[in-house]
Amino acid sequence: MKQFINENFLLTNKTGESLYHKFAENKPIIDFHCHLSPAMIADDRRFENLTQAWLEGDHYKWRAMRMNGVDESFCTGRESDFSKFRKWAETVPATIGNPLYHWTHLELARYFGIYDLLSPSTSDAIFESASAMLSSGEFSTKGLIRKMNVKVICTTDDPSDTLEHHIRLKTSFEIKVLPTWRPDGVLKTEDNEKYLAYIGKIESTSGTSIRTFDNLTEVLDKRHEFFHNNGGRLSDHGLDRFYFEKYSSSEIESIFRKLLKGEKISAEENEKYKTAVMTELCRMNHKRGWTQQFHVGATRNNNERMFRKMGPDTGWDSIGSAQDVFRMSKFLSSLDMTEQLAKTILYNLNPADNEMMITMAGNFNDGSFPGKVQYGAAWWFLDQKNAMEKHLRDLSSLGLLRRFVGMVTDSRSFLSYPRHEYFRRLACNYIGEEVEKGLIPNEEELLKPLIEGISYNNAKEFFGF
Repeated sequence: MKQFINENFLLTNKTGESLYHKFAENKPIIDFHCHLSPAMIADDRRFENLTQAWLEGDHYKWRAMRMNGVDESFCTGRESDFSKFRKWAETVPATIGNPLYHWTHLELARYFGIYDLLSPSTSDAIFESASAMLSSGEFSTKGLIRKMNVKVICTTDDPSDTLEHHIRLKTSFEIKVLPTWRPDGVLKTEDNEKYLAYIGKIESTSGTSIRTFDNLTEVLDKRHEFFHNNGGRLSDHGLDRFYFEKYSSSEIESIFRKLLKGEKISAEENEKYKTAVMTELCRMNHKRGWTQQFHVGATRNNNERMFRKMGPDTGWDSIGSAQDVFRMSKFLSSLDMTEQLAKTILYNLNPADNEMMITMAGNFNDGSFPGKVQYGAAWWFLDQKNAMEKHLRDLSSLGLLRRFVGMVTDSRSFLSYPRHEYFRRLACNYIGEEVEKGLIPNEEELLKPLIEGISYNNAKEFFGF
């Protein structure tokens, strides 16, 4: 049987094949947005078996298994690792057409040299073979990262984090592992008990009492500086949408006092508070020359029963409504008005927002840096063949594909780096198709910087790592 994962996987035209193998295949990886555990990297964890490396924390796989009728005990429950893997192997044939089918077989091939299709008939042999490899030092967390030619990793970290593991990694790992500022907790005012607990956590880490909004911004600024001093150069904001409502300083102080007292605030007050917080955070990003990322459009924790039982990031999220273009425009414009708009990457989860997002980004480029405000990679539920191809078409039509900073894993799994290869193959195939249609000249001086740019070079230049 011909291998499914072969040298021209996803490449359906000769030009695309040539572009991929000449200009994309061997480029290093900058993973500027992921959710890998810095503690696991610093500890150089060795996984006992393939289930631990592949299924722990992977809500993509859990969702698929649940949809395939697999009981929760085999996803996040107490069944043995071997039994869980067998249930995943039963599910894989049902994922045809889903990116999980492609990712699964790319990961088996690239990390373990296994090209068999995963199914109930092959599951035991694949589990035993891959698990045996994972027990060696070559397949530790650091080893897995080295295998994929990764140069920089940006994790996702709360402002209250001590960054102790990043500090350890500075002298114990040759690959850069940098923190990314993720201050979403300071915006979550809907549950007052959790909000106050979060403020208390920031107080504890900073050693500072927070009694006013000015106190809050001062403490956050000091934490931001701490991240900067430890290599942080990006922020990430996982919002349901952009916020904007005009406010005064006195209004925000009054609203903040209410929050600290546990009082309920109105919808208008909530909008003003979130606008003020995001404005201050973005000013910090600009002040220190950072890049800010906005991931917007998810509706999270839809299944209340399972959320209460299992907590966030366990597979109960979905695509949300299209973005409020007015609030997005006003918020970005308010920062631009005072010349405090940092380099910005916009990610959407609802595909209806593609064209709006791309044209919105174009409104705020001022010639100071190529692609200063730009459209980010196809994200989460859009991180699959159809949506990535639409992403490339839309960005080519309405923006500058040449300046696109490229792919991220957005993953908690140490086996996810072939997603960069997946993107590069699809991008080369798309561009190759356009060349063969006569819509792009078949000239190396045009194609080489385009492919190398979106594969690696653009991210290297944009972030300045």
